[in-house]
Amino acid sequence: MKNNIQSVRPRRWESSNPESQSGAETLQDFYGVLERKVVGQPNALRQIVPYIQMHRAGLAPENRPAGVFLLLGPTGTGKTRTVEALAEMLHGSEKSMVRVDCGEFQMEHEVAKLIGAPPGYLGHRETQPMLTQAKLNAATSEHCNLSIVLFDEVEKAAGSLARLLLGVLDKATLRLGDNNTVNFERSLIFLTSNLGAEAMARQLKPWFGLEAVAKPGHDDNLDSAEDKLKRIGVAAVRRKFSPEFVNRIDVVLTYRPLTAAALSAILDLQLADLQSHIIRRLGGRAFRLAISKGAKQFLLRNGTSVEYGARELKRTILRTVTQPISALLAAGRIEPGCRVAIELEKDGQSLRIVPKLDPVPPKEGTVS
Repeated sequence: MKNNIQSVRPRRWESSNPESQSGAETLQDFYGVLERKVVGQPNALRQIVPYIQMHRAGLAPENRPAGVFLLLGPTGTGKTRTVEALAEMLHGSEKSMVRVDCGEFQMEHEVAKLIGAPPGYLGHRETQPMLTQAKLNAATSEHCNLSIVLFDEVEKAAGSLARLLLGVLDKATLRLGDNNTVNFERSLIFLTSNLGAEAMARQLKPWFGLEAVAKPGHDDNLDSAEDKLKRIGVAAVRRKFSPEFVNRIDVVLTYRPLTAAALSAILDLQLADLQSHIIRRLGGRAFRLAISKGAKQFLLRNGTSVEYGARELKRTILRTVTQPISALLAAGRIEPGCRVAIELEKDGQSLRIVPKLDPVPPKEGTVS
């Protein structure tokens, strides 16, 4: 996967390079790789990529952010993962973004941390603002001058945060406490929210789950559910935020519940990431994972739910696969280059880890 990402990254992503003839081809490949990294949400991704294309072509609107997106939907459906994947593809690391955890700004006075105290106020010199031009510039790369700014779970912040963002979303300008300004024209701004999540969960119960999604006509049910989720989410947003705030958002994206095929694909991605992690960390002592179908079904049953989507899947893999393998490795029971079979126990309640000699060397991102 890493090689695929490298191959679609353009040499120069600055909007001052409109002469590139491979732009459309590059963006098409970009969307394809992004769709493989964020599973089950093609409608959302299709609405994000054109804003990157506009910026690259030099046609993004002036005196506004390159794009403002509100991501709604049930938890565990890939909202934050979408932003991380974009950062990874544009800048080479999912951490290459400015991230604001809005849960840390639930009190009105805490919002001042974002812009810093004005001169003359207590703590002016000691407290540095969290949103500065230097931090925005640091979130870019030589491949792309477009920074990504994430306000995660924006509904948890105090109301003054939404008022503070009005100027950012409208004029791409934020004035700091020391009277300096921050320019967000070359920024994609993402707001994630769980507003309406409880109502969405009630709406999803007839459709969600490995058994439900296997029923005939489920795709039609999902399309119908997606429309209802959007109405629920938008209504909750309008109750929470002022019309001035909502009208400054370019696109409201509602993430749909994940199907059985999407959950299975997410599991395969996370297992491939585990295999790559083993190779990177262990080097010549690495081994190859071989996971049975029964073991995969066990992980899906225990790692997905109506309330949390696929959010628990990574923790389930950590608890039932990574930790037992680590214990065997520490005890010297896993030989370098061997195959580690992960199978379902006869009672169906746990997994069995069985190291086996195997002459085939492990390959990064490959799981049998």
